[in-house]
Amino acid sequence: MSNLLYCPDPYVYQRRLTREVKVGKVGVGAFNPIRVQSMITCDTMDTAAAIQQTIDLVNAGCEIVRITAPTVKDAKNLQFIKAGLLERGYDVPLVADIHFKPEAAMEAARWVDKVRINPGNYADSKKFAVKEYSGEQYAAELERIRERFTPLVKLCQERGISMRIGTNHGSLSDRIMNRYGDTPLGMVESALEFARIARDLGFHDFIFSMKASNPKVMISAYRLLVARLYEAGPDWNYPLHLGVTEAGDGEDGRIKSAIGIGSLLADGLGDTIRVSLTEDSVHEIPVARALVAKYNRYHQVDQDHLLDTDAAKPAPAPLSYDPFTYARRASETVGTAGGVPVGGPETIRVTVRQKTFDQVAHKVDRMGDFQPEIVLEQNDVLVIDPREAAEVEAVNRDPDNVIVTVRDGLDIPVITAFRQLASRVDPRHPILLKDTLQPSADPNRPFINNLLEAATNVGSLICDGIGDAVLIQGEEAPGQSLRLAYNILQAAGSRIFKTDYVACPSCGRTLFNLQTTTARIKAATSHLKGVKIAIMGCIVNGPGEMADADFGYVGGAPGKVNLYVGKQAVKFNIPEGEAVDRLVDLIREHGRWVDAPELVTSNA
Repeated sequence: MSNLLYCPDPYVYQRRLTREVKVGKVGVGAFNPIRVQSMITCDTMDTAAAIQQTIDLVNAGCEIVRITAPTVKDAKNLQFIKAGLLERGYDVPLVADIHFKPEAAMEAARWVDKVRINPGNYADSKKFAVKEYSGEQYAAELERIRERFTPLVKLCQERGISMRIGTNHGSLSDRIMNRYGDTPLGMVESALEFARIARDLGFHDFIFSMKASNPKVMISAYRLLVARLYEAGPDWNYPLHLGVTEAGDGEDGRIKSAIGIGSLLADGLGDTIRVSLTEDSVHEIPVARALVAKYNRYHQVDQDHLLDTDAAKPAPAPLSYDPFTYARRASETVGTAGGVPVGGPETIRVTVRQKTFDQVAHKVDRMGDFQPEIVLEQNDVLVIDPREAAEVEAVNRDPDNVIVTVRDGLDIPVITAFRQLASRVDPRHPILLKDTLQPSADPNRPFINNLLEAATNVGSLICDGIGDAVLIQGEEAPGQSLRLAYNILQAAGSRIFKTDYVACPSCGRTLFNLQTTTARIKAATSHLKGVKIAIMGCIVNGPGEMADADFGYVGGAPGKVNLYVGKQAVKFNIPEGEAVDRLVDLIREHGRWVDAPELVTSNA
């Protein structure tokens, strides 16, 4: 698998060149900038609210707007939303989001500029049934899908509109699950089955997506998809929509999105993105625009950053990791001045500079899980330029295992620098990651910029299995830099020190107020270290995403909630007013509850 090509060169940024797919008047892929999109959150039948929310998104900088169409009735109302927007002078492309109902897709395709279908539930059901499919049975299932999917493809062709074939890790069909498992490969195959049908019918105006709430799964799935597209041939050059689904809210949601989306953008993958936050969707747009900004500057300055997939090119240098399967780099343990071991089987450590430690030393005993563990200047950390053979050879000749990092001030992207370091330095040496090699001298630089840069760079490398310790030096505020380091480790799944939440963004399918509900659940459970709770507004991705969670809180009907343990629903139709308490009871029943620690106050 590791011999597959997923990007032109993992050490040199080059944007993957795709064909152009039009979404209304907006071009996606090819030489177009990376587009930013989002989704309205109101009921699709509330025409006035749908129009206003769409206008608010456009005014915030959103270029493509998605609207859920769970029923034929909702799909029919898209015509009035589109007409109302045009009357107000807004010709923004609209995308209908379809799950379960091909009939709704057929109706929606009459009114919108693009239809998003989910291969996992467009013509399939998900009952977590275990079944062995013979070759003949599997072929028969594909023929059934072809019959259900073909009318939509033909209608899109007739109207000249596009489609997104959008796989979600949380809603793979039983058929895919039984053959490929709950894996990135299953996600890719699910999408390719539908893509082959579309191509057989001469339809090429589609975009792929491979969304998951786990950044490692999402990154692997997109890389594997692109590798398979390269293998299939140059005319499989379809654009990609990037997104981490159910990312959550606040810093956690932004960090998780930056890890997944930012790492793929850094490898030249992605033509349109959505940052999915459990907040009002206008708050997604500044985050998305910040993530794509530097890559769109490349687009404006030099289109040679786009690679012709037909061009002959030398093979890139070998990687130290398998880009399709996560495995942590096998370093050996090194002791530190503070007695905290680094490398080997040890958890990834949080490092600070002496200046930062001095600023927090008086309150370390009250910092809980956000404590500094290693002080850089108190330890022998070798600092090198990984491009310099003599410096690399000196490290590799050292008979002792040493912590090694990249020298500050080098004019080289952070991800590139540490990939080179990992590929050239003996694996026995632990690596200290940095979020930036050129800390900003601007004290007024917005924290969100520091957060996104750190999450993209450090999070991407951790998902590649690189790194035994991290140093956040782009954010000067000591408390914020420490919190950021730990939150990146949590979002990357490398160090769980608090409750982990998988929370979907609101949309018209949502059966309760996600923002207030998420806040109530967090207030009751945020002290449960290591417990993972999924908060889902509806059933679309619920069961699948719950398979990766310990407990789930899912909208089952208006005002009613279903509770899950893993992927299994165990409590049904609980009144919303009681549901958080019942969730706490469920956590108690399964032995995962501890009482919250009492707050200690001091008069000092």
